Amino acid sequence: MTDTPSDVLSSAPWTSAKAPSLAEFEIMARDVFERLPADFRALCEGLIIQIDDFPTDEVLDTMKAESEFDLLGLFQGVGLPFRSVDEVAPLPNMIWLYRRPILDYWADHDETLGHIVGHVLIHEIGHHFGLSDADMEAIEAEIQ
Repeated sequence: MTDTPSDVLSSAPWTSAKAPSLAEFEIMARDVFERLPADFRALCEGLIIQIDDFPTDEVLDTMKAESEFDLLGLFQGVGLPFRSVDEVAPLPNMIWLYRRPILDYWADHDETLGHIVGHVLIHEIGHHFGLSDADMEAIEAEIQ
């Protein structure tokens, strides 16, 4: 007995594959974060990591983004080196990872989704540490 085309398609492993939900994406981001070195994570105490499908219109306008797919992540707050001890109850630093732009980037590149999430997360944590985009690009260039 031979399989019909519909039997073959319904039993193929990719037929059940789907993009991770916001909740699954958050689990992935937390897992990536937990795999970072302990001393690195310790410097992130109080840092809030948020997962959203897309940046808000306000963020897109502020960042002068041409499309809602332009930003994979965002750091919002005051980098650790720039904080003042005189600040009264400063707001916590936050990182956003944008699920849909990250998935779109993943579809166009030959990298694993976990690698991309890790790269974006570490990049945004770099801003938490007070590093600029140029600083992080120089660091990445040194280790490649």
